[in-house]
Order: sequence, then structure tokens, then C-alpha cells
Amino acid sequence: MKIKTMLIAAALAAASTAHAQDPAATPGVDKRQEVQQKRIDKGVESGQLNTKEAGRLERHQAHIANMESKAKADGTVTKNERARLHHAQDQESQRIHHQKHDRQKAN
Repeated sequence: MKIKTMLIAAALAAASTAHAQDPAATPGVDKRQEVQQKRIDKGVESGQLNTKEAGRLERHQAHIANMESKAKADGTVTKNERARLHHAQDQESQRIHHQKHDRQKAN
């Protein structure tokens, strides 16, 4: 999981260097993805998430990253695409919270 975290962090760092006026730039989405990945990693380290839960949450994170890539593919991220990305991140945030606070522990 650490390798995934490092790859995601590197991708986010590269994306965050994009010019602020770029219509395809999504610095808010990138930052939030990074924060959510850290929450997953901390949950694994603390024992609040087991490997199955963490894997599922990371697949959801990858899906959001894929959504972002598709939104950027035409060079512009529209208002609707940004709204869909933020909605997906809201749902993922709720999933992370739920999984970290359920009664399952690390295996």
C-alpha cells in the first residue's frame, strides 16, 4: 500500500504544478484525494481498517482518479464534471469514516 501512496502522491504533486489558469486543473480534487489517501493509510496503521476494507477504499480512490483523468481528457473540466468529482469524493469520505469507525479491526 505504501507504493500506491507514493505513486498517488507523485501524480498529485505533478498535477498540482499545473498552471492555476488551466481549465483542466483540479487542485482541490487533487488535494482532497491526497488527504483521503492519508486517512486510509492512517486507518491501516492504527488498526481501524483491515486489509479488505483498505483495498476496497483504495479501489474507490482509483475510480475517482480515473474519473478525473477522463474529465481532463478534452482539456477542460466542466462545472458538471467538477460537481461529479466532488460528489464522488464526498461519498468516499463518508465510506472512509464508516469503515474506520465500524467494529471490524485489522486482521
